[in-house]
Amino acid sequence: MRKIFAIVCCVALVSACDKHDPILPGARTAIFDTSDVKVLNKTISDVPSGTVVVDNSACPYTQDSKNIIWDGERRIFSGFATDNSVATTQRPVCSGKYIYAGLTTGEVLKINPKTRQIAWIADVYRASNLTGGASMVDIVAPIVPVENAVYAGGLGDAFCRLNATSGDKKWCVEIGVATPFIIAGNYAFVVATDNNLYAISTSDGAIYWRSGVKSQVAPTYQDGKITVGKMVFDVTDGKNIK
Repeated sequence: MRKIFAIVCCVALVSACDKHDPILPGARTAIFDTSDVKVLNKTISDVPSGTVVVDNSACPYTQDSKNIIWDGERRIFSGFATDNSVATTQRPVCSGKYIYAGLTTGEVLKINPKTRQIAWIADVYRASNLTGGASMVDIVAPIVPVENAVYAGGLGDAFCRLNATSGDKKWCVEIGVATPFIIAGNYAFVVATDNNLYAISTSDGAIYWRSGVKSQVAPTYQDGKITVGKMVFDVTDGKNIK
């Protein structure tokens, strides 16, 4: 009887950690869990005129492979190092008086670097990935803040729009992201780890179309065309035109 009780307690503990990790400080949003990826096969009518450009060249902060964020030699945040992680040149992104950073443990962090006060931490990966669904949940693609939205994707099968003020998830799509993505008009164009280019509505996370790509490289956008490596796609329907 005691053995059964102990097993039940362990399962309950894992389940609790799955939804709420008490280790890191600050307000924390729950891990998302949705159904399978659904593609609407819908045409984009409001063709974007250009892309959001985030100039992060003047942002002085750095982070290392141990999830420590630095202001020069001053440590402003200490996360937890992970054994399984990928090599990356990821840097914090400056936005106003705050910075956003993606960690190898699958979280996106908003912090005031001057006071070292954490505004929020959001888990950007599927719940199943925390309990053995994936060996790595690194946030490796550069984070893109746009007004009161923050877009982030990682290796834990997650691409999410977060509320910049609260860290709450507006929506999440179950796709892994390892390369930079673009926000153009009302859409996000993302090359996923499943070798597909996705057109995602920024308002509700709906997938308008999906097209296969030959290489996982950052997409570019110009004049109604999305380029991924040597492939060119029509932004309206995702058809490969070159």
